Amino acid sequence: MLAQDGQRASSVLADRIATLAGEFDAIASRSRAATVDWLQGTRLPPSAVACHLLEECLIHGHDIATATGRSWPIQRHHALLAIERGVLPLIAALPPTALVNQDKAGSFRARFDLRLRGGGRTLMAFDRGSLTLGPGPAHDVDAHLSADPAALMLVFIGRQGITKPLLGGKLAAWGPRPWKLARMLTAISPP
Repeated sequence: MLAQDGQRASSVLADRIATLAGEFDAIASRSRAATVDWLQGTRLPPSAVACHLLEECLIHGHDIATATGRSWPIQRHHALLAIERGVLPLIAALPPTALVNQDKAGSFRARFDLRLRGGGRTLMAFDRGSLTLGPGPAHDVDAHLSADPAALMLVFIGRQGITKPLLGGKLAAWGPRPWKLARMLTAISPP
């Protein structure tokens, strides 16, 4: 799409985004549907679609800022909203194999208690090529992960390695088998 659109003036592009945001708000405010069609045939509440779009804006804003050498701070409450109300409902609605690299997952099995700082807890269960989510807390897990939402989003989507957030205290892992988290990062395949 970018190759077909020759517009590069940031003010013109910003005006387009503002117009589209206004159109989205107008459509969303009129929507009475409990769910709408979204990615890969999923049905999600309009609020989940809006929060998934927020996640896309945060990630791609980070990409643009990185490419241009600018700062792009992602506020915790924005990342939390994007993850809890957008990404997690999308993962739950997709087939269990949709976000797992089947070649890398192999026989990998693990259960993780994900604790989003400022938010809730989610059980992530990997079972030989599938990923399912459940309500937390979980006691019989391989590891617990406490995560700053912005750091987690950047690590999971592959925009940042795990070392810096671990050393900076943005991510913390403990439990009987915390090393399984590294394997999980190789098995997960974000869109």
